[in-house]
Amino acid sequence: MTLEEFYKELSFVNASRENRTKYANIVLNDMSLFPKLIDILFMVNDKVSSRAAWILEFVCAEYIYAIVPHLETFTKNINKIRLDSSVRPVSKVCGFITEAYYSKKPNTIKRALTPKHKERIIEACFDWMIGDQKVAPKVYAMESLFLYGLDHDWIHPELTQILKQDFSKQSAAFKARAKRTLLKIKKSKAS
Repeated sequence: MTLEEFYKELSFVNASRENRTKYANIVLNDMSLFPKLIDILFMVNDKVSSRAAWILEFVCAEYIYAIVPHLETFTKNINKIRLDSSVRPVSKVCGFITEAYYSKKPNTIKRALTPKHKERIIEACFDWMIGDQKVAPKVYAMESLFLYGLDHDWIHPELTQILKQDFSKQSAAFKARAKRTLLKIKKSKAS
C-alpha cells in the first residue's frame, strides 16, 4: 500500500475502540505500513494525522518495539504535535517508551533509546505539563517525568514545582494523580 493509499485508508478511522483496533491490526499484520503511519502522524496540520496518532497508540500498546527503528524520527518531531486529539496518544506512546526503558527486563528499547531521544521526550513532557493541555497528556507526561527523574536529579524538583504550582487550577483527576506522583517523588528521595 502506498503512502497515499494508506492516508486515504486512515481517513476512515473513527474514535471507536473497535475501529482503532481494526486499523492497528492492519499495521501489526503488515509492518511495512509503520513508517507510513509515522509519516502521516507528522503531517501535523492535517486531521488525518490525529487518526494516525490513535493507530500508533494502539500499535505501540500491543507491540512497543515497532517504534524502535523510528525513535529518531519520532522523538525529533514530537514537539511539532499540536492538535489535542494527537497530543494525548503521542504522550501515551512516550509513556510506553519510558515504561519499557525502565522495565526490569532487558529489552530493545533499553538498548535503542539514546540520551538524545530521552532528552527530547523529557522536553516534550515538560512542554505538555506547562502547556494548555488536557489532563490525559499531563498525566502521561508526569508519569514519564517521574521515571526519568530517577536518573536525572534535576527533573523531580522541576516536576514538583510544576505540580504544586498548577494544583489549584487543575481538575480532580489531575490533583489525584499529582498527589500520587508527589508521594512517589518523596518516597524515591527517602530510598
